[in-house]
Amino acid sequence: MKILVKEALGYAVASAVALAVDMSLLWMLVRFAGYGYMTAGAIAFLAGAGVAYALSVRIAFKQHRLEERRKEFAGFVAIGIMGLGINSGAIFLGVTVLGLHYLMAKCIAASLTFSCNFALRRQLLFTRRPFA
Repeated sequence: MKILVKEALGYAVASAVALAVDMSLLWMLVRFAGYGYMTAGAIAFLAGAGVAYALSVRIAFKQHRLEERRKEFAGFVAIGIMGLGINSGAIFLGVTVLGLHYLMAKCIAASLTFSCNFALRRQLLFTRRPFA
């Protein structure tokens, strides 16, 4: 249980930094570059995913199921793409159905995405390999 809490806290720190990158880039792309919030949201989310991976393997997860880091990163991104679907859907619903500002909708989306991504990444990528 101690390891789970330590990993969750490390992942929360990594995710908070990644979220800051994500939201800042989202805001800049919409405000200054003229992107629509959905396109900007996808670009910003993927940039945040890169930051999340780099920090996660440094401060959160010490165990690795896969030996090859390229495959691990590919899995991390694949889970991130599923998270992107959750993220985009939540932003879309928040803006179009609930009438929220896109940044408020992003905050809601981030909490949903964080929970799903942590659970999947920890179980699929950052646990000991099962015995063969």
